[in-house]
Amino acid sequence: MPSSTPLRITVALAPDSNDGATLREALVPFGPRVSLSFSSELGAEIEDAEVIVAQSLSDEQVARAKRLRWFASWAAGVDKSARPGLLERKILLTNASGVHGPNIAEHVMAMMLMFTRGMHLFVRAQLEKTWDRPPGDRSGNASELSGQTLAIVGLGRIGEALAERTRPFGMHVIGLKRDPKSRHDERVGVDEVVGLSELDSVLARAHHVCILVPLTRDTYHLFDEARLSRMRSDAYLYNVARGPIVDETALAKVLAEGRIGGAGLDVFEEEPLPKASALWGMKNVILTPHVAGFTPWYFSRFAPIFTANVTRYLAGEQLENLFDPSRGY
Repeated sequence: MPSSTPLRITVALAPDSNDGATLREALVPFGPRVSLSFSSELGAEIEDAEVIVAQSLSDEQVARAKRLRWFASWAAGVDKSARPGLLERKILLTNASGVHGPNIAEHVMAMMLMFTRGMHLFVRAQLEKTWDRPPGDRSGNASELSGQTLAIVGLGRIGEALAERTRPFGMHVIGLKRDPKSRHDERVGVDEVVGLSELDSVLARAHHVCILVPLTRDTYHLFDEARLSRMRSDAYLYNVARGPIVDETALAKVLAEGRIGGAGLDVFEEEPLPKASALWGMKNVILTPHVAGFTPWYFSRFAPIFTANVTRYLAGEQLENLFDPSRGY
């Protein structure tokens, strides 16, 4: 691209929004090399855009964006954004991997602490105005994270953020990933890092199992009834990745039969979760409506990820967080 031609970037945000201002400020150092426009509805502006920044694009929007060469999604998971129209035109697709580490890790920690200390039961008792204090010895319904084992299925940036937050609690952390030799941050302490092929043996050891893998053909219903049955009877499952990675019918069955301790779920096979789902009424389940990714610092974290890629793009270098069709993420 000639240096005199500005890179046309259209952002799917209102121009007067705080998030839009964050991105505008981050792009100031590029000066005349970048021409920036904002359109929360992605109207006529996308027809001339070489780069579009948004959560997702419809097939119709992709068709109208005749000059599009790079779609920078501010979502960490782009399984729904990898549309045929994008891939056929070989449009670059990047995600916002790295933006979610602290908030999703803390969301999982909150669920883990609630289950471990029995808070999920005490909240129900409070709503029912019931003084539900366990009689007898001092053990009650509570336990401690100290000495327990956490299995992180998908040791990426979020997984490392979770592992880092478990260290003060004295947990034993096992990270599972496609390539055990590849780490984002070696400074984060993980007691064991093994391949996903070791999942079944790890499940038999873990008190807590957190799912953080992307949704692909290989991970669809990765946690079916057979795999859920390999978990300890006192173990808790957490899904903050994608709903279809877990077979919800099988999960409801093993929960009802007491074959695992409980589940903390932020994502579901169908969203919103149907009112008829048995999961709503289960005392050993904590449900949140796909909000683990929410944080007031979302675009403050996304901005440096995006601008670093703008620098690479202008220099003709390979982008980071680039979607790989062969892997599905």
